Amino acid sequence: MSGTGSIAEVGTPSARSRALAVLRVRSRALAVGLLPAAVAVVLVSARTTGRLAGDPWPAVTLAVCAVAAFVLLVGGIFAAVVLRASPAMTPTVPLAESAAPDLYRLVRDLADRMDVPAPSAIALTPDCDSWLEDRTHAAHRRARGRTAISGGAAGAGGPESEPGAAPVLVIGSPFLWWMRVAELRAVLAPVVAGTGPSAHPDIADARGFVRGLDAAVDVGGRRFLGWIAAPARLLLRLCRVDAAEMERGVAAAASDRAQGVDYALRIVAQEQVGLAYAGWDRLLTRVALPAWRMGRWPAHLDAGVVSALTELSRRDRLADGFTSRLGERPACDLLDQPGAVDEAASLLAARLFHGGPAEAGPDWSPVDWAAYPEEVVDRKWRTEAARLLAALDALSAPSVPAASTVERVLTYLADADADALAGRLSGDLAREAVPAVAAAAAGRGADALPLFPLEAPRSGRDLLADHVVALVCCAAVDSAGGEPGLDWLDGPVLLVAGVRRADLAGPVLSLVEDRDPGPLRDWLAEVGVRPEKPVRLV
Repeated sequence: MSGTGSIAEVGTPSARSRALAVLRVRSRALAVGLLPAAVAVVLVSARTTGRLAGDPWPAVTLAVCAVAAFVLLVGGIFAAVVLRASPAMTPTVPLAESAAPDLYRLVRDLADRMDVPAPSAIALTPDCDSWLEDRTHAAHRRARGRTAISGGAAGAGGPESEPGAAPVLVIGSPFLWWMRVAELRAVLAPVVAGTGPSAHPDIADARGFVRGLDAAVDVGGRRFLGWIAAPARLLLRLCRVDAAEMERGVAAAASDRAQGVDYALRIVAQEQVGLAYAGWDRLLTRVALPAWRMGRWPAHLDAGVVSALTELSRRDRLADGFTSRLGERPACDLLDQPGAVDEAASLLAARLFHGGPAEAGPDWSPVDWAAYPEEVVDRKWRTEAARLLAALDALSAPSVPAASTVERVLTYLADADADALAGRLSGDLAREAVPAVAAAAAGRGADALPLFPLEAPRSGRDLLADHVVALVCCAAVDSAGGEPGLDWLDGPVLLVAGVRRADLAGPVLSLVEDRDPGPLRDWLAEVGVRPEKPVRLV
């Protein structure tokens, strides 16, 4: 390192000037808060020297002093809230240096090559992104990560940053499994370069002020502190443009600083970022979400993303050839115990995207990929089949015998209004969700609801089609030698004689949308499913 001079140079003049503009907003707010007190001091001094004798100056002085005291009190409370309010901290899996010495060595080497401070710690996020996060706030130093990785095992501690320390480097965990070591290095270079501007005092001060205002807006939602939010929002509006331009300048400076580090490889690595995002999104929505809804969480999502992206590369000609990289050293080799890290990141993903508990338990247990078809797919199908037949029981006349057969559903949907059954299913699902959410809220507090929900509510007919598919799949397993299977990109699938049957959705939609059972009956006959045979339910 060449000293603080080179660090300050990383903060470009443009970024620094914008930071000073943000700080001027703070200075003006302070001046406005002190103005009544200054007027009061002038009036009191004039009264004591006899320059403002007689009416109405005694009353005016008293009123101004009262206003000044009130403004100072309110301003002091507001300033204390801005200074003490805990800025939002992204939930991550803290990674101790003892658990990933090679990764820390790679990051420090990057920092040395770019002549910037090394990040104070490394943490992982279950998403396809990487960034620097300031965790020097006192509230952050007191916080302890519940899923910390220390020495290769899950522990209770997390990375703590002392005042003035460099920010924490947050790395998307899917990158570690999909990217090769050289690719990860190229992707992280411009991110690590951002520690230089973070060390500039004006930029760090401006960022702290903006983060404090943002946290104060959240504090304004608490009882008796609602008035805090309005002035905080006003100050945020006044400095929003300058703060945004400051961050753009910082990003530009970091990018320029990283130009000399693996620049040619960075273009290829950025292509892998886009591919990883596509595969990760499919894995979460199609594969992980069905398991989470059943109280199970796949324990090795990051390992699964390699299979998902390999399959995506096989199907998509635009991604063809990316799998040839897999012979090179994967970035997860930089971890001492990748399995423990993957499990912690997978549990955090369930918390963020589904609202699951922070720890495994009897109703929230991990599932391995080998057991996924039997323990998730088959159970999912039979749960939905049972729900469909129960809804049909509620709509059928008492004289109609209840039977858990595909034939019963075929006959009903061909002759009756499908919307009635779809509405009943939607209502049943909503009623099932109420006690589950209440129990989760009582037992998990802030973890009860997802921070980033993956899926929007579905229409009644979509739900009905899914339930009919589940019933047919159960019948195929019971009477036609079918098996539950897992497709890395599409999630639960039906296998017949070892071959995936992807042609079921069309016949089911003909039944649900057009009340035409013919295509589905033909499909059943082709596969060898006996629609009159009872289906085994949960």
